[in-house]
Amino acid sequence: MSSETAHNPIDLVAPELAAALEFFPDLDFSQGMTAFRGQFDMRMLPPLPPELEAVPAEEHFLPGTAGAPDVRVLHYTPPGTADAPHGALLHIHGGGYVLGNPDMNDAANRAAALAHDIVVVSVDYRLAPETVWPGALEDCYTALAWMHDNAAELGIDPARIAIAGESAGGGHAAALALHARDRTRATGGGPAICFQLLDAPMLDDRTGTSADPHPHTGHFVWTPEKNRFGWRALLGVEPGGPDVPQAAVPARAADLSDLPPTFISVGALDLFLEENMEFIRCLTRSGVPAELHVIPGAYHGFGLTQGTPQVTQLAELRNRALARALATAR
Repeated sequence: MSSETAHNPIDLVAPELAAALEFFPDLDFSQGMTAFRGQFDMRMLPPLPPELEAVPAEEHFLPGTAGAPDVRVLHYTPPGTADAPHGALLHIHGGGYVLGNPDMNDAANRAAALAHDIVVVSVDYRLAPETVWPGALEDCYTALAWMHDNAAELGIDPARIAIAGESAGGGHAAALALHARDRTRATGGGPAICFQLLDAPMLDDRTGTSADPHPHTGHFVWTPEKNRFGWRALLGVEPGGPDVPQAAVPARAADLSDLPPTFISVGALDLFLEENMEFIRCLTRSGVPAELHVIPGAYHGFGLTQGTPQVTQLAELRNRALARALATAR
């Protein structure tokens, strides 16, 4: 047996993160999406502390693209600072392209609005497989355009709109940045994005289809099998093949120039490790300022293990990067 295959995967997990693995839900999609989503969405969220309760939150329904339903967004404003234009963050939730909603990130988005004195908008994009690409991308762009076009009313500085997402939300965010750049090139106008804040983004449909997989990634939480399911649901075709539309997959983009500065964090045991590293490499070769942080012993979704040294360190890195980007864009 080679040294690459001799390890028990759990031995590579950081001790502080190992115990939490038993609390992660088993994402068994075979029972059907309706039943699974019901269990996923009914999870009890902890009550908000008073300081986050004080962050004003509103629900809006934005007109969708032609023939599409309205797009629901949650809109957070920093309390007591309505006088000057603020930086803003468009958040795109995770869930493998098939799960989730912005409500599950309510506390984190309130905290971001409060900590950075920014407006935060979180978009309830349509999920796959009911809606295949580009439906979710259109919803995300609708939210971005709403923030830009109504910047004065929303108290937003249109030059300081960043985007963020975790996992599939990070994939959608990266696709949105490419889409917004291409529309700006074609029309000479439209929303500008000043920064991408991506946490273990889901960028490449070919991950999990390779004959030479990474021996130490993808053993926990999000596996190659689940990854193929998520991409198949989004694309409507088998992932990894020649029929995949290039515009649907950020890692397949031939041109990464003129994209906003990008921050990516990922666990060293995360299935997305190598695709995230490759995306950063390609960004830097395209002249895009890019920052990558690989967290040793961390698996996909480890950010839910609040209070661990790894999560504390990563939160500080992310907060500093976002604050720096919003300040630089003034």
